[in-house]
Amino acid sequence: FPSQTVTGNFAKVIHGLNANQLTDQVIQRSKRMILDTLGVGLLGTSTEVCHKVAQYSKIYSSDLSSTIWGHLGFRLPPLYAAFVNGVAVHSMDFDDTWHPATHPSGAVLPALIALSEAFPQKKKTSGLDLLLAFNVGIEVQGRLLHFSREARNILKRY
Repeated sequence: FPSQTVTGNFAKVIHGLNANQLTDQVIQRSKRMILDTLGVGLLGTSTEVCHKVAQYSKIYSSDLSSTIWGHLGFRLPPLYAAFVNGVAVHSMDFDDTWHPATHPSGAVLPALIALSEAFPQKKKTSGLDLLLAFNVGIEVQGRLLHFSREARNILKRY
């Protein structure tokens, strides 16, 4: 028997990632992915589905709040801000895609931005911290996809 579970090994690898492992190429591609995600997210704020999700989410409040993209002064608890902004990113289906099908940046970036806004001012994250967290999120998605039987069989279902 292996001395460690698959989950434990997965967590160890992810926990061990650090900013020194971000190559110049990874940093440049990450910046492009982030910029693209922000662009499609801002475009998506004008969609009907985004408006509905934003209206629904107004019932939630918290001492912590994060920005809803494209709406000055509209803030929600970080969980709901991430949800609304994630819906905006994916609402027009222009966000980045991997095969097997997933949209990596639309799931990761809105959550990271919402969380970083909620941190106390003295604990604000740096741009490098954001890039590392973004890449960890993308790495987690990639590894989960790699191990997913359902993801491998998408073409057979259509």
